[in-house]
Amino acid sequence: MRIEKVRVEGFRLLQDVEIMLEGNSTVIVGRNNSGKTSFTDIFDRFTGETGARFRLEDFSVAQREQFFNAKTLREKKARPEDVLAALPTLALTLTLRYDSASPNLGPLSPFVIDLDIDSTTAIVRVEYKATLANLHTLLDVPPAPEGLELRTHFFRSLRDTLPKAYKIHVFAIDPADDTNRRYFEGTAALTALLQCNFVRAQRTLDHAKHGDADVIGKLLSTLFKTASATTAAAGDQELAAKLKASVEDIERSIQGNFDEMLKKLLPAMEVLGFPSLNDTELRPETSLNVEALLSDHTKVVYTGTDGVHLPEGYNGLGTRNLIYMLLQLESYHKTYRAKSTRPATHLIFIEEPEAHLHPQMQEVFIGQLNSAIGRLSASYPEEAAWNVQFVITTHSPHVANAASFEAVRYFLNESPTQANARQTKVKDFKKGMSSISPDDQNFLHQYMTLTKCDLYFADKAIMVEGTTERLLMPRLCELVDKSLDDKHKLARQYVTCVEVGGAYAHIFYPLLDFLELKTLVVTDLDSTKPVEKQNKKGTTITTWDKCPVAEGERTSNAAIKEWFRTEDAKGRDDWQITPAELVAKTDDEKQSGYRRIAYQIAEKPGTKVCARSYEDALVLANPDRFEWPKEQDEATEAWEIAQGLAKADTALRFAIREKEWVVPRYIQEGLEWLSKPPIPPAQNVEAPTKEEAV
Repeated sequence: MRIEKVRVEGFRLLQDVEIMLEGNSTVIVGRNNSGKTSFTDIFDRFTGETGARFRLEDFSVAQREQFFNAKTLREKKARPEDVLAALPTLALTLTLRYDSASPNLGPLSPFVIDLDIDSTTAIVRVEYKATLANLHTLLDVPPAPEGLELRTHFFRSLRDTLPKAYKIHVFAIDPADDTNRRYFEGTAALTALLQCNFVRAQRTLDHAKHGDADVIGKLLSTLFKTASATTAAAGDQELAAKLKASVEDIERSIQGNFDEMLKKLLPAMEVLGFPSLNDTELRPETSLNVEALLSDHTKVVYTGTDGVHLPEGYNGLGTRNLIYMLLQLESYHKTYRAKSTRPATHLIFIEEPEAHLHPQMQEVFIGQLNSAIGRLSASYPEEAAWNVQFVITTHSPHVANAASFEAVRYFLNESPTQANARQTKVKDFKKGMSSISPDDQNFLHQYMTLTKCDLYFADKAIMVEGTTERLLMPRLCELVDKSLDDKHKLARQYVTCVEVGGAYAHIFYPLLDFLELKTLVVTDLDSTKPVEKQNKKGTTITTWDKCPVAEGERTSNAAIKEWFRTEDAKGRDDWQITPAELVAKTDDEKQSGYRRIAYQIAEKPGTKVCARSYEDALVLANPDRFEWPKEQDEATEAWEIAQGLAKADTALRFAIREKEWVVPRYIQEGLEWLSKPPIPPAQNVEAPTKEEAV
């Protein structure tokens, strides 16, 4: 049995999102403050050992407005039931898939309430909502102090009254009939159904005080406590009993001569008249606690030579972080096994596993995590495999790109429609990438893995054709920034640059649209003309060779052709577009949703002098930096000068040595467009359906 789908409503940025979970590992990616941690936190709030710990700030902006609306209804003497219905609710809905042939569904049984014998779905809903009996506690607030705005006073009071009026409610829903529900008293049924554990991003490994870095050693007491449970595996119980017996032997030995020597350290109380005839004698007694010994006095050391072993804190943070995570997983696994009635499913959240790990470790983490399930289950050969699902949140392209597209869930922080009303949209790659052919999906996945592409985490992106543009792009952005106001400067935004080549850039178009990532595609016009040649057999053939733009009849650039390809030309290899048509394209025609293409145009508006590639555009924009023979028209001469330029040397020259130079016009205009907030034209970007949004 596994959790197939999760729906979150009203919690922080997660106003109403649905997330499909994979059978083994699901990877959640996205920019900062896009709601990834909130997804982990709502499970912690509902299933944590300390019970519900929701705060007013956990309600989304839209939800918080409902508090005030409910207060207004109550003041108007509305029915209590109507007031209750107006209050906001935080909800977590789990859709579980099970094997209907299983003879015993265990903790899931109470949640299977439908009568369809072919059904394999169960729905569990957990809500944090107000109760009718406590409405007055929540909404009847004393008058506001003089000078304090009524609304502000009301929301301040909610901080204290919310925990008193709100409770957790658990119930099952019939998959075929939403009105058919079964309510449960308390949260015992949910606790039995689902075990949730968390490996947090803040693992304190780098915050320990000097000399007190034995974080890993403290996990041993937890492992011992689990092994000591009566429901633990026989081997674990036997090991725990031996540990306890060893400590008891030491304890008995200590309580002999050692305690007598300690007694002599006590002050001579007879001097103060103690003890009297009616008082008992004081004596020390030393006792040892196994858990305390393991927690406070046991260290994990790394084997050294000559009997000198290195303390835990002497090893690198990356190694310690990895060991710590593995020990935590083992601890959670043993806790799962040790329960008298095992939960129907086990969900483990791992936040930012990349912390302190080098790139190679990050790349193999997902694969090793999935294989760890089999290894840990092998310790219990006579029992069923560990029924666990992992949810991994990450900011690492190494971790994210190692996962398959199907396992990735992209959290997108949507632009607010009102002040401070941001919310998260969740995009499921399994659905969103279905329109891309398997070959293209494979290419994208391999490319992003090999190049450590971080499109998942960037605010904006620049896709360039070659090495020259990639090397020069930081300098180009720096020069363009001089003409921009402070709030739009590219240096203040997280812009990633990806080298994809003119032949492959168009494969990224569907991915960029899916990510809704504002992207500038910088490519070359690549004009060509027909040339008659003879092949080795002496036959005359026509080839298309490079040429200046003025002589060109078509472009060889696949990225440009796919950009402007019309609907009736889809799939046609003979479809072409001329350089003259491309140069005449307007800014609006060069934009498609969140994307804009930039290729060479006339450096001086109104003229026909246009470059073919970046190098000759650089020459035309900076004529004083090159020697001109002045024998032909400017475009042809610039093209010929560019043929003799070494790409890498030219890139390094203008990136490092040349201090002030002119950015080619097509790049200047493109970067200026990129610098502005991403507001795509409504006619180019369709609003996603609910299915597409998840």
